[in-house]
Amino acid sequence: MKCSFRDCSGEYEDRRIVHTERHGERIVVINDVPAEVCALCGDVLFTADTVRRIEAIVREAGAPDRMAPVYEYAPSS
Repeated sequence: MKCSFRDCSGEYEDRRIVHTERHGERIVVINDVPAEVCALCGDVLFTADTVRRIEAIVREAGAPDRMAPVYEYAPSS
């Protein structure tokens, strides 16, 4: 399928991605999410079922499967 951005001539392809979402003060990272990704600009599309599953994972998130450090962006001096 052609990319939905007007000036992009890329095509969407099936991929598995890492999706990150903020939920209040928590940052939730979900691995291996099915998505359509434009090979040229990187635009990401999810199916309605995938969005519902992401929302359920975020809503029901308990203890994480793994932990990762989170760093604050600060301009270099």
